[in-house]
Amino acid sequence: MKQYVIHGGKPLSGEVFISGAKNAAASILPGAMLINGICQISNVPRISDVKLTIEIMERLGARVKYIDAETIEVDGRAVQPGTVPQELGSQMRASHFFIGSMLGRFGRAHVSLPGGCGLGARPIDQHLKGFAQMGACNRIEDGMLQVSIPGSQTDEESGNEGKGKLKGARIRFDMVTVGATMNLMLAAALAKGTTVLENAAREPHIVDLAGFLNAMGGDVSGAGTNTITINGVSSLKGGEYRLIPDQIETGTYMAAAAAAGGDVSLKGVIPQHMEYISSVLSAMGMEIEEGSDFIVVRKSNRLKGTDITTMPYPGFPTDMQPQIAAVLCLAEGRSTVRESIWEDRFRYAEQLCRMGADIKVEGRVAVIEGVSKLYGAEVEAYDLRAGAALVIAALAAVGTTKIKHVNYIERGYHDMVGKLSRLGADIYVEE
Repeated sequence: MKQYVIHGGKPLSGEVFISGAKNAAASILPGAMLINGICQISNVPRISDVKLTIEIMERLGARVKYIDAETIEVDGRAVQPGTVPQELGSQMRASHFFIGSMLGRFGRAHVSLPGGCGLGARPIDQHLKGFAQMGACNRIEDGMLQVSIPGSQTDEESGNEGKGKLKGARIRFDMVTVGATMNLMLAAALAKGTTVLENAAREPHIVDLAGFLNAMGGDVSGAGTNTITINGVSSLKGGEYRLIPDQIETGTYMAAAAAAGGDVSLKGVIPQHMEYISSVLSAMGMEIEEGSDFIVVRKSNRLKGTDITTMPYPGFPTDMQPQIAAVLCLAEGRSTVRESIWEDRFRYAEQLCRMGADIKVEGRVAVIEGVSKLYGAEVEAYDLRAGAALVIAALAAVGTTKIKHVNYIERGYHDMVGKLSRLGADIYVEE
């Protein structure tokens, strides 16, 4: 067990280079399993979720090796349709993307139900609905999900034998869902015929997944709109691909500068992905300068409170909600944060209140009365983004903060302690 120790009150200054997108890697790495060949993926973040994903890939027969610190080579020629072990798959939500890749390549998948941070229920009904429309059936036993195409394998219970392949279909999601959109894209890449996804999510990492599939010989169009078309191909070839920078990591360091103050340059970013976050921080009083691949944020005066409602992209992302709430704790006036995606995302509020914040939560709404100062305390991270929010609050707080359960933070942030230290923060790891 380790914890972060932060002596707050020091403005941030300097440059920080943003790592590859966690949420892009979450689907693109399983997507490499569709390829009966070798591919190289660069700008891969060195985070624990990626390490876990690679371990699952290797359990399924892939040969994975690092070419350099942020580039991996995946050889999928020996991949077999095995089982994603429960002790691995239950640790992260992204394990469900192996359903799409294994089902697409082999016609069957055996995966534990997804885990990850405790943000509330994680239903995959929209995933299963889409797979069913493409010809697959499913059953759940002992926390394991088996999805298969009748005829794709010998099934002692159903009596199915032989070979099978997914068939293209027109699928309309009942709600906007990032996970199901990406999972169905993976499944449809090698399907017979054309699959059309309607009411699809539009996040940057969905566009990145489409870019990856196309770079490997796929035929995907419409990503970034609410209608995505996938023409199934007979096979995907090897190739090279570079992941986009992490939108949420970028926003987290912007929020850190907003809380602690200072002048921070974020390098290797895509400013267009940050438009909504930048507009919110600008309206609060942050100075923001954008270039082709960088954003500079400055804070000189106390920020003003505002109202936030999380929405699917291009709205304000739910994965930035806790971080912006930490900033609002120190902003002038009253702010309201409404969470429309997850039903249990305000668990961090109690921890911020231990540091002197004034937050009242009712259901999916948090009302924040800005205070002039936060104070160091011993707090606990309950999930990935909540942990980031506590780090942000601690950077601005008077005194020393100790944050427990930082394993959650390291699921999604590469070298956060090192990056913040290089910006002038007084932060270190204590075992």
